[in-house]
Amino acid sequence: MSETPRFVTGSTLRHVMVMTATSSLGLMAVFFVDVLNLLYISMLGHQELAAAIGYSGTLMFFLTSVAIGLTIATTAQVSRALGAGDAEKAAELGGAGLILMLVTMIAVTVAMMVFTRPMLELIGASGETLEIAVRFMLMVLPSMPLMAAGMSAAGLLRAKGDARRSMYVTLFAAFATAILDPILIFGLDLGMDGAAIANNLSRLALLGVGLYGVISVHRMIAIPSAATLKLAAKPYFAIGIPAVMTQLATPVGNAWVTREIAGFGDQAVAGWAIIGRITPVAFGAIFALSGAVGPILGQNLGARRFDRIRSTMNDSFKVVVVYSLIVWALLAILRNPISDVFGAEGATRDLISFFCLFVAGTFLFNGMLFVANAAFNNLGYPVYSTISNWSRSTLGVIPFVSLGASWYGANGAIAGSGVGAAVFGIGAMLVCFKVMKTIEKSNPPEAPTAPPPAAHSPFSTGKAATLG
Repeated sequence: MSETPRFVTGSTLRHVMVMTATSSLGLMAVFFVDVLNLLYISMLGHQELAAAIGYSGTLMFFLTSVAIGLTIATTAQVSRALGAGDAEKAAELGGAGLILMLVTMIAVTVAMMVFTRPMLELIGASGETLEIAVRFMLMVLPSMPLMAAGMSAAGLLRAKGDARRSMYVTLFAAFATAILDPILIFGLDLGMDGAAIANNLSRLALLGVGLYGVISVHRMIAIPSAATLKLAAKPYFAIGIPAVMTQLATPVGNAWVTREIAGFGDQAVAGWAIIGRITPVAFGAIFALSGAVGPILGQNLGARRFDRIRSTMNDSFKVVVVYSLIVWALLAILRNPISDVFGAEGATRDLISFFCLFVAGTFLFNGMLFVANAAFNNLGYPVYSTISNWSRSTLGVIPFVSLGASWYGANGAIAGSGVGAAVFGIGAMLVCFKVMKTIEKSNPPEAPTAPPPAAHSPFSTGKAATLG
């Protein structure tokens, strides 16, 4: 008798809260360590170092997005197989997905290493800042395939419903970085090189803990034959390529914002880098929610529980609204202490304060977009997700950010991004509700033939791109 999938019974709100809470702990630990990493770099006393981290993070965001898209492909197929009660098929898909992830990420990483310098120049890096960013990138890029495989393993654990062990994957990597960073940066006096080495070692930890969970605990990975791997590759990339394209939209938009802010000097870029670190710490639960919703939807789709799909989405939107408003209020109150911690002055401090007071509130709409995309992807409407993400990252970024920058400088640039988020976040939510009505009316007796990808990953922000 097959095991009953975890998410097809019980309270959907409870599943959403438990998956989000456990995922949040691990993610926020990673993001907090990312903040510490930037804090340590700031303590070295060179503005160019913090700016270099900002530029590097923007590029790493692209690679992380590719890994997210491919993780989505594996998680979607495995969660649906588990929902249908086929554990053997789930294990075969898990093994094939891990292999395909590694092969693809090695190829993409090599390409990124070749074009690191011109890509950094394209987004505005120059002079000493450029040289520091290039050195840092070339040191951390080789470990990206390891991080991608670790992300895939964590996704498989979420597909199984084991949020606790998925949390352990990111927690262990975060702890490794937290311990190694001060030792290597200050203790061994390695500076930026020490930060890069710590990142690489944390990614090894991420992979090791993830593989232990999926192999030793749950036996979710079976070594596929050549024939099985070839057969699995087509649906894997049928899901993965659109998912990657969807995920790439976000770093494209982020790169545009970075380029606009670069025109106002290294202090502004440093402020943007700090904002990029505090945002995922503050809104970690939203990032976790967008990833946690995927397996819940996937299992219920496999079980044909459309009533539970709607309930899950309603509960998710409620959590987004309440959490975002609370965090916005806290950031507004703590804006000065946050700036003080990083020793932020001048344009750097102004940008941080402006974000905390005004722009942080627009993350509510980003959360709506994340959750809506989770529904589109999981319920057989991946094109909707691709369109919404690219619309948000182009039409919702380029005109708003450019106009904001020309009128009000760096503050205007990030304000423009927030306005774009509001427009497209609300739009995505409204479309999502229409999709839900369509699915409920049709209520097909058989599962859709086109396998939908899973939800937005918590890693989709790319703010922890330099960490495992």
